[in-house]
Amino acid sequence: MKLRLGVPRSLFARNVVLLVVLVTLSQVFALGALLHFVQRPRIERAAATFAASVLLLDRLMNAEPPDARARYDALLGGRTDAPPAIDPTATDLAGFYRTYQQQIFFDWLRDHLPADMRVRLERGGDTRLWVKLHLAGEPYWVPLPLPEHGRGDEIATALALSLALAALATLTAYLIQRRINRPLRTLASAARHVSAGVLPDPLPADGPTEIADVSLAFNRMTRALKDAEDHRALMLASLSHDMRTPLTKLRLAMAMSLPSGTHDDFVEAAESYLDRFESILQQFMDYAGSGEKETLEPLDLNALIEGLAGDFTGLGHPFELSLGTLPPVPLRPVSTMRMLMNLMQNAVLYGRTGLSARTWVEKRHVCIAIGDRGKGLAPEELERLKEPFRRGSNARDNPSGTGLGLAIVDRIARLHGGTFELRPREGGGLEAIVRLPSA
Repeated sequence: MKLRLGVPRSLFARNVVLLVVLVTLSQVFALGALLHFVQRPRIERAAATFAASVLLLDRLMNAEPPDARARYDALLGGRTDAPPAIDPTATDLAGFYRTYQQQIFFDWLRDHLPADMRVRLERGGDTRLWVKLHLAGEPYWVPLPLPEHGRGDEIATALALSLALAALATLTAYLIQRRINRPLRTLASAARHVSAGVLPDPLPADGPTEIADVSLAFNRMTRALKDAEDHRALMLASLSHDMRTPLTKLRLAMAMSLPSGTHDDFVEAAESYLDRFESILQQFMDYAGSGEKETLEPLDLNALIEGLAGDFTGLGHPFELSLGTLPPVPLRPVSTMRMLMNLMQNAVLYGRTGLSARTWVEKRHVCIAIGDRGKGLAPEELERLKEPFRRGSNARDNPSGTGLGLAIVDRIARLHGGTFELRPREGGGLEAIVRLPSA
């Protein structure tokens, strides 16, 4: 499997990474400036003082008589042959910086001491500098301890302090960014509630000015949505009452004005038109009031489908059932029943044969498929059927519809965080599939 490294997707992660990179770069440049403009001049001054002492020691030893060798051997531990070069590689960051400073000290001595006064740096458990002096005119290698500035031991403290400051700066940046990000997460959660049809409580308008402005704008938007929803509910209730009342009065007037047994064809036709008008009115009301205010309840979808299939079977439209094991799903009862009714009624009206209902679980979603063996539709028509007032070419034989049934199904599926899809059925016909999250 190929590992893909890219820019983090969340603003929180991006800002944290950016702050860590900036802090790291600032510490790297600060250490570089410390080494080059502060430490290096100090090491070179220490090397100059050390070189002056070495030259003075060389003149004193060169003036000694030859019989003084034993005394100097016991005092300095020198040798006449060249010492072995011991120069292990640094294995950690502190060791690297220490080696770097020792190398500066060594290079300065090598460049400024006389050509016949060679130096050799021995690194190991005890770092020493071997210098080739002259004892009574003869070459004599003397081990001398490095001065404090040449050892570079103090860089470990500077490095530790620098890393501690970088960690503190990174932690502070993380906490600041987390505090800024908290109201954004709250805003995203509130927006998800609004998309699900639930108006959240007003967001707190404290914190930074920019975040407070966004929260205030969101609160104004939710208040406007609530006012619009209240107006819509009032309008729907008034419309339903004002239109159903004259329809009821018209039915009553027809029943009272015509004697029993007269004008049966006229009465039947008039009642048919009234039923159709009331059905169209109900579909408009169903589409306009999509059930956002309904309370979610755990429902047994298989039981709902079995009940509806039994009703359609009693009317002469049997459904072949293939129902899998489903967990209880939190749904709005009335809206869910309306969605299933529309799907099964569409299959009966336009498919007529090969009616079926299937359920199964797929990737933490419960799936419902209502199929038929009708004429089917062209693929380019299927997506358009979910639009309001859009009807397929197979609806010409059934003028009673309004083109809102599948639009209602799509709205209810999205209200529950699910999806609705129409696709050709294998073997002919059409299949409507609804996928709803199981939690």
